[in-house]
Amino acid sequence: MDKTVSDLLVEADIVSVQAAMETGSLSSEVCVRWYLERIGRLDPKLKSVLEINPDAIEVAIALDAERREYGARGPLHGIPILLKDNIDTGDRMHTSAGSVALAEHFASTDSVVAAQLRAAGAVFLGKANMTEWANFMSSTMWSGYSSRGGQTLNPYGPGELFVGGSSSGSAAAVAANLCTAAMGTETSGSIISPASQNCLVGLKPTIGLVSRTGIIPITNSQDSAGPMTRTVRDAAILLGAMTAVDPDDAAMHENGRAAYTDYTSFLDADGLRGARIGVPRFYYQGLDEARAEIIERAITVCKEHGATIVDPVSLLCESAKWDWDVMRYEFKKGLNDYLAKAGPGAFVRTLDELIAYNEANREVALKYGQDTLIWSNETSGTLSEPEYSESLRLNRELSRDQGIDHAIREHRLDALLFLGNEDGLDLSARAGYPVITVPGGYTETGTTGEDGYTTKGPQGITFVGTAYSEPILLRLAYAYEQATKYRFAPTDPV
Repeated sequence: MDKTVSDLLVEADIVSVQAAMETGSLSSEVCVRWYLERIGRLDPKLKSVLEINPDAIEVAIALDAERREYGARGPLHGIPILLKDNIDTGDRMHTSAGSVALAEHFASTDSVVAAQLRAAGAVFLGKANMTEWANFMSSTMWSGYSSRGGQTLNPYGPGELFVGGSSSGSAAAVAANLCTAAMGTETSGSIISPASQNCLVGLKPTIGLVSRTGIIPITNSQDSAGPMTRTVRDAAILLGAMTAVDPDDAAMHENGRAAYTDYTSFLDADGLRGARIGVPRFYYQGLDEARAEIIERAITVCKEHGATIVDPVSLLCESAKWDWDVMRYEFKKGLNDYLAKAGPGAFVRTLDELIAYNEANREVALKYGQDTLIWSNETSGTLSEPEYSESLRLNRELSRDQGIDHAIREHRLDALLFLGNEDGLDLSARAGYPVITVPGGYTETGTTGEDGYTTKGPQGITFVGTAYSEPILLRLAYAYEQATKYRFAPTDPV
């Protein structure tokens, strides 16, 4: 491996890679070849990359030629990224959600997100492994496992530390410097959790800011694609490239949508000064001593950098009893709609057929069973059940009116502060509101639950806001990142 290139690319961000390409000290082709060599050398242990784009080098060469003749399209020109394997690409890569049932499936066209990133000049290195069906297949499935890709491991402690789910491959790959950045998707914690566990920045946007067309769904009311990066600035750059309105995504046409094409203008190293940040102590219960120390240190940092801390903040929904009916009912309809229009190579065209396929191929397909798929398949698939309508209504009322919006209005807050992906963050998922996590430290000790997951390792500090508050959250996260600089690279796995 060329040491000069390694020196440029290990822990490199989009800005530094772009600058090197502009001066001619680096090309997209060299960059792509370096990442592909690194993937080949390190990823057999991590299992974070499911598939390499066979056209990545040719695309990079073409973009280098375009730069020489016309200049760069923008900050993503020639930048190598990975996409989670539930994001359609209309090329020679498969889209399978990690399932062997879709192992030969080729999407007919790019998802809207992929099309926007491609138009911005990004090079798709490949598809990242993920928890199969975005962790909506089995109640016992380990995060990061898919029947097609195997078990993704956390590069900070392969086989020991929790990798997070379901965008686990995207997170592990970015953390291990196998790409410059990656795209994940989140329904409830699937970007924030693995970003937190892998010492990354993860951003889940407001529902309606980024298109969902061409992404294998769980739920129409909660799903969103979002960036997973090593810096807040990189997350802001990627987000700005994906906010064009999609005529086929109804959420993008709702009143109050506030979108920008450049979120880097909101970044301010002094951005904590004058901010009002709420501390929802109810959701800190049960933290072990090491993680409690991480969140208390984050509160102190915010104070020292000029933020007003409102502590504690109570939410009216703290004692609410939540159900999972929205996900249960919306999954069947969403998946059936997707599979009905799937491209060539899909072995199944309905959820019913998927369950039957898995059963017929259980040795490879059902390591952890499929009780969640069966549970969803018991619904009509038409969203006509009153239980669904009532669950959706309660989700929004409790998480918004009695939750995040209530706290922010009552205390005139800019954001709420959480640790990593703790239980309270499901509020933002049900509300469809934005969340950003940024590296917050590392704990050498932790607890291990009955599920075998340990709480030790990298920890994220997470800011939650109301609808379309991405500019505020990016400002706060950037200021916190610049004040702390907790991001560090893992030791290369051997």
